[in-house]
Amino acid sequence: MSDISYRIDLDEPARHLFHVTLTIPAPAPQQRVSLPAWIPGSYLLREFARHLSALRARQGSREVAFEQIDKATWQFDCQGASALVLTYRVYAFDTSVRAAFLDAQRGFFNGTSLCLRVHGRESQTHRLAFGTLPKDWRIATAMPRLGEPESSQFHASCYEELVDHPFELGAFWQGRFEAGGLEHQVVVSGALPVFDGERLLLDAQRICEAQIAFWHGPASKRRSAPPFASYTFMLNAVDEGYGGLEHLASTALIAPRRDLPRIGQTEASEGYVRLLGLISHEYFHTWNVKRLKPADFASLDFGQENYTELLWFFEGFTSYYDDLFLVRTGLIDEARYLKLLTTTVNGVLATPGRKEQSLAQASFDAWVKYYRPDENSPNSTISYYGKGALLALALDLSLRFLGEPQQSLDELMRGLWQRSHAGLKTGARGAISEADILNLIAELGGEGLAQEFRQWVHGAADLPLPNLLEKAGVQLRTDKASLAQRLGLRVNEVGGVITVKHVLADSAAQAGGLCAGDEVLACNGWRLRRIEDAVLTLAGGQSSLNFLLSRDQRLLEGRVDLPGSRVSGVSGAEPLLLSLAEKAPARVASLRKAWLSG
Repeated sequence: MSDISYRIDLDEPARHLFHVTLTIPAPAPQQRVSLPAWIPGSYLLREFARHLSALRARQGSREVAFEQIDKATWQFDCQGASALVLTYRVYAFDTSVRAAFLDAQRGFFNGTSLCLRVHGRESQTHRLAFGTLPKDWRIATAMPRLGEPESSQFHASCYEELVDHPFELGAFWQGRFEAGGLEHQVVVSGALPVFDGERLLLDAQRICEAQIAFWHGPASKRRSAPPFASYTFMLNAVDEGYGGLEHLASTALIAPRRDLPRIGQTEASEGYVRLLGLISHEYFHTWNVKRLKPADFASLDFGQENYTELLWFFEGFTSYYDDLFLVRTGLIDEARYLKLLTTTVNGVLATPGRKEQSLAQASFDAWVKYYRPDENSPNSTISYYGKGALLALALDLSLRFLGEPQQSLDELMRGLWQRSHAGLKTGARGAISEADILNLIAELGGEGLAQEFRQWVHGAADLPLPNLLEKAGVQLRTDKASLAQRLGLRVNEVGGVITVKHVLADSAAQAGGLCAGDEVLACNGWRLRRIEDAVLTLAGGQSSLNFLLSRDQRLLEGRVDLPGSRVSGVSGAEPLLLSLAEKAPARVASLRKAWLSG
């Protein structure tokens, strides 16, 4: 049977429209097609079909009647074996990594936004080709090409593989490097003239080499080959925006162009370190979630939510390793790594929802909570990224303290990979369950640690990190809380306008009647431009902040009693500072070196 084929035309960039032609050889009498409602790696129903229009169908010269079955599914009344040809348009003006974009300067798309799924033919080979591209435009993707290296025709072994290869189109910057003996390509759209591409290539290469060695062993003792023939990084540099989405052999990234390395700049800015962490995170996903995956994701349903309680492992543990690889490769030093870790620790401690929701619950609820945050989210939810990363840290340090031979989370990750890809467990290749993780923890660290770890995952208690970090030669001390932290407020301050984003549960701000959406105008009779300046309005001995608020066009007052120097609210957690202990015992220093050096 002939292949399913798609032709993509870019005739109307000013209208942000992709024109798609889908050819289905020998269609079923009642052939159905549908467009995915979500994209793997981003757990929210995004209803991509809302951007599809002008659907038409024919077999030869005959127009084919069809009906819409639901929000994203259509059924066609076909006759005979002649090919069913569908034409339609897709509106593409989403600059994120999750959908599609087209204008006169750049094009980008994920197959989940453009490529209708042909029901009953998903396992068949799929082809994709482009019409004429604008002058000087090129195509970047990890999808295998048909024919010449610069061919505009591509193929995938099945529909799921087809939609796991995004495409970047345009006159982008392009560079290459080798890691693990395999070609890696980096394409960057929207970079400033001062962009230092060579530095980005060198730094990305160090990350990739280290991660390949992590999973497969050093070059001289390679246990197995990486699970791809080549890899592509697609970075869209913009004014504002940040994020990434992992794919089989590529990743789509978005970052502020000011964060890219600049020619002549030797120091790594905070923005550039964040970008390197993003690159590290998405590349690690090549193994952890794209191949080593939840058993719940062994067979994906593109039309509805796909639930799992394991995002703390696949996202949280990946978040732990992303910055850890920066220090292990020497891209940042240990002090800077601890500064990044401090940010994660304080982000979790400042979230009252950590006392309300377990990591397993947070994972399962991602579809309705994590990706749909509101003003109460910090009080009712916890991030499986942030706390999941701290869970990984707690497990890593716990394993390292068990004695000789020293174990670690590194061994756990490699063990799960090797077992799930060597036929040592039943089920789909690469698919694992919580039981698989707990069983290997028990083997490496004992049944007691496995049971304690399960409580960390399914309970809402704080992790025992202070004790574990101190054992690893990391000092913890309390940092001075900001006024907003003391009051239990999170605010936006733009152009001198203070707007309340969140009021934390049981905080002084909540007791004083402040609400999300309030504009804070003044305090104790003084106009405010910054919330921290409220303490400057206190007269001697005064401890009350009398705020003037604007709420729904009404002027209101809110009296907040200043709670001393401590943080108010149900979280009751002071911000921390992490630093290296200067005089650590030899064994502690050795353990810390093994942890941070790999």
